[in-house]
Amino acid sequence: MNERLIRRYRNWYAKPLRLYSKPYYERFGEGMKQAFTDLLRERAEEGRGLFGYALWLFIETSAGIIRENITSIVRQNKNIIYLALGTAFILLMPLIAMLFTNQVVWDLTDFIVAGTLIFGTGLAYELVARKGGTMAYRVAVGIALAAAFLLVWMNLAVGIIGSEDNPINLMYFGVVTIGILGATIARLRPRGMARTLFATALAQALVPAIALMIKKPQVTSVEASMGVLGVLGLNAFFVMMFIGSALLFRRSRIRL
Repeated sequence: MNERLIRRYRNWYAKPLRLYSKPYYERFGEGMKQAFTDLLRERAEEGRGLFGYALWLFIETSAGIIRENITSIVRQNKNIIYLALGTAFILLMPLIAMLFTNQVVWDLTDFIVAGTLIFGTGLAYELVARKGGTMAYRVAVGIALAAAFLLVWMNLAVGIIGSEDNPINLMYFGVVTIGILGATIARLRPRGMARTLFATALAQALVPAIALMIKKPQVTSVEASMGVLGVLGLNAFFVMMFIGSALLFRRSRIRL
């Protein structure tokens, strides 16, 4: 009777064990089932009840499953967790400044947009750069993402041509879109990425030229005295970043 009950409890005990990660289960699963069986047999030989003891082992093992899965998630996604904490820390700075100055600098939308940009850029680097087999590839990814991040951030914050309300600045989002579409088509391969970044640099250079043809742009909001030369210089900075990234992609090799 006890042996039949022990086998039944063992079958029940074996089911939650599969909630462990596959490597952990393959390594320890059978041993845990055998240990569970041996403990119940010792209990039965002592003439003591099995149900309460088996229930306690179930609860203890369930807690172990939760702990192991949390540890596994943290271990596998350590960089992503650090990225989330870093993003939260950066967002704390304007929040603290608002509390001490009693001035509303950012609203809820600003915090959401800023958090999405910071975390999204970091996550994109983590997912893309890990494919890189060379330092050149990882640096190229970092430069391209940094340029895109700054371009979007400046446009949303103050605008590059005139103010952030100037519709001409929408063309810069087209520059970023070219980069995203090109990277998707290239499947992140170095040669395709190099061509994509050269095309992105060209699109970046065309924006102020098109703006001049459409309408003489107002002075940049980065600094009023910079005027047209400031806009051209700022665009040249982004163009050089995209070209630098493209040149690094040409020198890199990865296995995808």
